Amino acid sequence: MDEQLHAMRHSLAHITAAAVKSLWPEAKFGVGPVVENGFYYDIDLGEHTISESDFKRIEKEMRRIVNEGQAFEQFDMPVDQAIDWAQQNGQPYKEELLNDLKRSGTTVARDLDVDELGLATDGDAAVEHVSFYKNGEFVDLCRGPHVANTHDVGAFKLLRVAGAYWRGKEDKPQMQRLYGVAFATQEELDTYLENLEQAKLRDHRKLGKELDLYTSSPLIGGGLPLFTPRGTILRDMLNALAQKYRLDRGYQKVWIPHIAKLDTYKTSGHFEKFPELLRFTSTESGDELALKPVNCPHHTQIYASQPRSYRDLPIKYVETTAVYRDEKSGELGGLNRVRAITQDDSHVFCTEEQVEGIFAELIESAQSLYESLGLKLSLRLSFRDDADNYLGSRESWDKAESAIKGLAERFQLEYEVGIGEAAIYGPKMDFMATDALNRKTQLATVQLDYAQPERFNLEYTTESGEKQRPVMVHCALLGSIERFLSIYIEHTAGWFPFWAAPEQLRILTINDAVNDYVGEIRAILDGFVLDAPVKYNELRYAVDDRNESLGKKIREAAKMKIPVQLIVGPKDQEAREVSVRTQSGEEKVALDQLVGYLKGL
Repeated sequence: MDEQLHAMRHSLAHITAAAVKSLWPEAKFGVGPVVENGFYYDIDLGEHTISESDFKRIEKEMRRIVNEGQAFEQFDMPVDQAIDWAQQNGQPYKEELLNDLKRSGTTVARDLDVDELGLATDGDAAVEHVSFYKNGEFVDLCRGPHVANTHDVGAFKLLRVAGAYWRGKEDKPQMQRLYGVAFATQEELDTYLENLEQAKLRDHRKLGKELDLYTSSPLIGGGLPLFTPRGTILRDMLNALAQKYRLDRGYQKVWIPHIAKLDTYKTSGHFEKFPELLRFTSTESGDELALKPVNCPHHTQIYASQPRSYRDLPIKYVETTAVYRDEKSGELGGLNRVRAITQDDSHVFCTEEQVEGIFAELIESAQSLYESLGLKLSLRLSFRDDADNYLGSRESWDKAESAIKGLAERFQLEYEVGIGEAAIYGPKMDFMATDALNRKTQLATVQLDYAQPERFNLEYTTESGEKQRPVMVHCALLGSIERFLSIYIEHTAGWFPFWAAPEQLRILTINDAVNDYVGEIRAILDGFVLDAPVKYNELRYAVDDRNESLGKKIREAAKMKIPVQLIVGPKDQEAREVSVRTQSGEEKVALDQLVGYLKGL
């Protein structure tokens, strides 16, 4: 996001708060940062609950403030005086932030929303002064930045309101989080709002039900989707394509159990960093066990099961399997965030000299896979921050991050750097997929790991007979299959490509007079197998020969988004052809050319 747009959105957060304060003088405010595509402000209005019916009033007041052309004026205030200000103005949430700053300095500030805090000192010294901004009569604790004048904030719209615990903690008061979107021009805003309407129509939760892809059950539990036969076909087709890219490059399939001794994750470091892992004790053995949250420790033990030589490397394992993570119930929704996560996971154990070649294969695979699926890719290099929740030495991290950056530049890949986005054991190349509505999501990932070979004492024998640590490369091309499906369903609006569709073709009869001809068509279709992009892909089709009108049959097939509909009537039988309906339109295809036509889709 460019600095000017960020300042515009931040200024609109303050204008929103000023408008709410004007309408409800008793309003108490939390924080109001910039977020993707806009901003929000956390507000406490006591007994009054903001609803969409209030948006028009709030927006009207916001436009009054904008049209007045109020200047944004910055000034500093001693922290004790700022605390007095918060008390006198009935702002207990600001008072709490200021007291924390005074007590613990910037160490605490890093845990707060620093976009809303003005810090006049660096390091861990106590904060002596804080920054405020004033526009009109409204004054707020903030370090900026803002535009010079309320005239300069661009186009905006309030979008929704949601509940949010103060500072994200369930033991704190619940506030109302008022969201808005903002862009530099009205045209950009209109495009975004149109995309939002499209997103509602494409919502994977809505389409998942309509297309009979997956369901959920309160008896099974939240975040544990159940895939129907149709949804399972779609999963299997996409997974087969993702696996093909690695199987063609020498990866070997492996299989691991879904539980392991807790010691596994103590060795790997995952338990130390994530002690909330699901676990239970075996009544038979007394072993403490865990549902696996990751696959890599298991794969290390397959590698470690026998002596390895430099001649054996690289050793490449691939497996599509589930991991289990106890996500917060409030964050679960559809397929975006689940507790049973299926990964098309792979791990390579290689020498230092082989890393570049392994990355080249995986980069090429990711680019080709997503191009075939119609999703644009961009690259984020996910590096560590200065926190202490990472495995391995700083030296090994610097080495790995330098290697990742060097690989991106060697392959002439444009990238952005995401500080704090690394895995706990190493930096990553995260491929960000942009969908049909221009939304960007991280899906494929390639990760470089020096930590786990060290922690699990993995070795191979070099040409000179010495023992050496292998390097470990993690990769998931689809990532979480559930999350990928949520993106892909919405990207395609449920119109899946012919090769992947759960039901690829439906024969629609006009009347019973064509039953014998339908039998001939079925004999042809029964022998039809696609070999690209996935091999041994036998045709999935159905026949709708009910005593219903053709129009109803067509509408129902279109509602289920069947890619190909074959309409068969007496005239088609007489001409030895079929009428083919697709999204592109309708055309006649001779029966003896039907196989060639379908292979060309």
